[in-house]
Amino acid sequence: MATRRTTSNKRERERSKQAKATAKRERRQDKSPEDGTETGPEFDENSATTEQLIERIAAMHEEFEAGRMTFEAFDEEKTELTALLTARLSE
Repeated sequence: MATRRTTSNKRERERSKQAKATAKRERRQDKSPEDGTETGPEFDENSATTEQLIERIAAMHEEFEAGRMTFEAFDEEKTELTALLTARLSE
């Protein structure tokens, strides 16, 4: 029989996700345009439509293939966007 997770574990996972999202947001805001990266319009994941999320994932693929994005950054952001997209489609 599988063990049940306690609500404190769930709460801890949620806090971890929020902390990660906050850190990511701060990293994005702290990036200066002088480091050679192009800064396009800000992408707000929370207010984006499903179509915009798909377009963002496609744009990320192009950036990664062109070498403008590291694999780690690509993988992290793609995972977050696909999770958000999955949640939106399941509603």
